[in-house]
Amino acid sequence: MDILVSTDWLAGELGKPDLCILDASLFLPGTPRDPRAEFDAAHIPGAAFLDLPTLNDPEDPTPGMLPPDALMTQRAQALGINADSRIIVYDNSPTHSAARGWWMMRLYGLGASAAILDGGLPKWIAEGRPTMSGPGNGAPGNAVARRAGNAVRTKDDLIANVATGAEQVLDARGAGRFTGAEAEPRPGMASGHIPGSLNLPSSALFNPDNSMKTGDALRDLLDSAGVTFDRPVITTCGSGVTAAILLAGLESLGHTDVTLYDGSWSEWGFDPATPKATGAA
Repeated sequence: MDILVSTDWLAGELGKPDLCILDASLFLPGTPRDPRAEFDAAHIPGAAFLDLPTLNDPEDPTPGMLPPDALMTQRAQALGINADSRIIVYDNSPTHSAARGWWMMRLYGLGASAAILDGGLPKWIAEGRPTMSGPGNGAPGNAVARRAGNAVRTKDDLIANVATGAEQVLDARGAGRFTGAEAEPRPGMASGHIPGSLNLPSSALFNPDNSMKTGDALRDLLDSAGVTFDRPVITTCGSGVTAAILLAGLESLGHTDVTLYDGSWSEWGFDPATPKATGAA
């Protein structure tokens, strides 16, 4: 499958036994919305709730860090994911968090393929397509999670990269947070960005109907942010969620030498020892 699938395509595939639909809705701290309650009220028929905010490493103090293989396997099987599943991830969130869920499915080698529903639940509902209510529980699956190596960057990797500049660092946060003009949503966190990084707010990658920009429109955004296609890219953001949007966008244009800094600003901004820059890129 391609990285993005359309609502028309998904409507034609509903009910197929190898299809696994996951709701990966997530909201920023302080947002007065409950993704689980919203899923129970209305979701795409046959979908399961990924509960992305809890799918993390319980031993790591940084919020949202990737879980160990055993936990990911347990959760994947509870979601009904099989080794041959075609996984479709969607969201109903202004953070477009489906990209994080999609990236995790691929990172852990889950299912036969994974894709993002272009436009998510907002586009699905706007087109008058069916929804259902309830918890959405199904039969358990048999998938086994094995996290791929060399696909995730650490704080130490980014510290080394500040010195070498070997890889481009692309930050998905809004311009105000990147420059330090706006406070971070998490109390006690420093403002600014990783020195030498570029900024492309993930919100710029979406059309009014919630679908993702592709082709020349997307390439123009990356060009204007200063990204070149002849060097590797590390994507980052606040907590590793919207960074996955930039990664998906780059890969959709054929730039596959892209990794993600999982700790992102939640780790970097809380560490008094890391260098920080303010102002424009």
